[in-house]
Amino acid sequence: MALSIINIHVSVTGSSTRFFNVLAAPIVIADGTTVAATTFLNDSGTAATAFPEVANGYYNLYINGVLQEGGAYTVSTTEITFNTVTGTLSAGTPIVLEAVELVTTI
Repeated sequence: MALSIINIHVSVTGSSTRFFNVLAAPIVIADGTTVAATTFLNDSGTAATAFPEVANGYYNLYINGVLQEGGAYTVSTTEITFNTVTGTLSAGTPIVLEAVELVTTI
């Protein structure tokens, strides 16, 4: 049997969408606290109606510029839900959600 060399070219590209919210009022965070998608602005500065559903990628959540642990929150198309974290976020605190979608082509 002859040896055959197969050359496979894989390309991974990504796109990201960001959503911004500067809290108008303080919010007390406990397990299960939610922040609605409709309270965010998208990259264009218009009101968000929903977060994208990320099938092949991930979300990053930044609070006051600090990346949060992946297990500290979950994201659905309608809201961010905080899990097992507690604290208070002051009015004026920026919250940024980044949705990253990856596409692999062969």
